[in-house]
Parts: sequence; C-alpha cells; structure tokens
Amino acid sequence: METYYNPDDLKKFGNIADFQKKLGEKFFDYYGEVFKDSELTAREKSLIALAVAHAVQCPYCIDAYSSDAFEKGWSEGQMMEAVHVAAAIRGGASLVHGVQMMNKVKEIAM
Repeated sequence: METYYNPDDLKKFGNIADFQKKLGEKFFDYYGEVFKDSELTAREKSLIALAVAHAVQCPYCIDAYSSDAFEKGWSEGQMMEAVHVAAAIRGGASLVHGVQMMNKVKEIAM
C-alpha cells in the first residue's frame, strides 16, 4: 500500500541542507547541541523527543525516536507511558481552549 509517508525518506534527513546549506548546517549544529548530555542526559532527551514526536504526529520522528529510545534502554512500558503523557497534555490543551469557546458563547448569548 502506498502512502504519502515514505519511511525511507527518514534516511534522507541529512539532505535537508542541500537547498539551503547555511541554514541546514545551523539547524544540525543546534540539533546536535540540544541532544548532548547537559542538564538532561541524552537518554532522557530521547524519551522526551519520543513523546513530543507523538504530540506533533511526525511519523519520521516517531520512527527515529522509537528506535533511539529503545536503544538507549527505555522499556516498552516506559515508552508507552511517555506517549500517554503526550496524549494527556495534547488532550488537555484542546479542552482548556474550550474555555475560549465558552467565553465567546456566553458573550454572544447575552
């Protein structure tokens, strides 16, 4: 089955600098710095990245950070719990914006 998402494109991520070398290099320098051990370990950052990948629904990121997190020693249960945290935050963000709707409806109903 063909889909818009091609898993093989993940291998081409390094090519994003091809059309704009300067900005691409700046991005990869930044990206590399972000994922180094610092206040958080690279291992911790991998689990965070996995959760964020699900929140932003990036199939490439989900593939990459599922592999990365597993390789860095996170268990299947820990990884799924991180996905549930992302889902709860994403759901809560949608619901809290319901207050805006409620305020607007109250305003126009007066």
